[in-house]
Amino acid sequence: MRKSKLFQVLLGLMVLLMLAGCGQSEPAKSEPARQESTAQSIKIGGSSTLAPVIAKCADDFTEEYKTWNKVDPKLPEEPIVIFVSTGGSGFGVKSAIDGTVDIGLVSREVKDTEKGKMPNGKIIKMGSDALTIAVNPKNPVIQVKPDLTNDEVKRIFAGEIKTWQELDAKLPARPVVLAIRDLGGGASQVFDELVMKKTPIAKEALQLPSMGALAGKVAENADAIGYVSFGLVKQNQGKISVLSVDGVTPTTESIASGQYKIARPLLLVTKEQPNERQQLFIDYLLSKKGLKVVEDMGFIPPAK
Repeated sequence: MRKSKLFQVLLGLMVLLMLAGCGQSEPAKSEPARQESTAQSIKIGGSSTLAPVIAKCADDFTEEYKTWNKVDPKLPEEPIVIFVSTGGSGFGVKSAIDGTVDIGLVSREVKDTEKGKMPNGKIIKMGSDALTIAVNPKNPVIQVKPDLTNDEVKRIFAGEIKTWQELDAKLPARPVVLAIRDLGGGASQVFDELVMKKTPIAKEALQLPSMGALAGKVAENADAIGYVSFGLVKQNQGKISVLSVDGVTPTTESIASGQYKIARPLLLVTKEQPNERQQLFIDYLLSKKGLKVVEDMGFIPPAK
């Protein structure tokens, strides 16, 4: 099992143990210890784009320090326990608000209504990402029509362009296979706002549960097109190709400058001010070590 997945498994086990505990009688002396252990863990969840970055950082942080007193001598010699789970940006914000997680992961702008429910919290930018218009490398559209207008992208995802030949007469008359994120993902909201502008996406579009699954669908289907995270494209070089939009190719430079328009932030959100341990981990995420992971995984660190 990859370490980056370990935290998701631990989170699931923790929930199962807590549920099991509700139906069993335990010696009174063991209850405080269990509550203390749970209380001192850091629970993080949300965006499937950002979660692997945070999981890798949590893995590195735990391996480096192991116990909290090695992070800060004032803290007790207790093991560092950090749980990271996915579920989408909507889950990340909702779970931060209702206290299911300490830190929510969000790959879109936080709505004003959401901010209103956590007025004492923090919104911290971890970096930037973009939604690329991605196709399979075997698709001849890369050679025939490597640049689309924003309107063409909109018409494709609305289902108005149903075959590749309808996009360009030189392309084959094969059906366009649309791959999108489910509605809980931050990507779907960003794409709706910046590209679709309230025009409905075609009902036949395949809704994928994570950005990784979306990238996988494009990589495996020669006729697929989807809005794939820039970071995921870089992680799958050779398996996914991207098209330009309105003459702009998504690159680190064009995204950072704002020239490429289908971009989004990568955010951490908390309902309240972080406690000491949470803040220490957030500081690590924003350190050179943490931001190197952001960059290594294909995303764009925040400007200094």
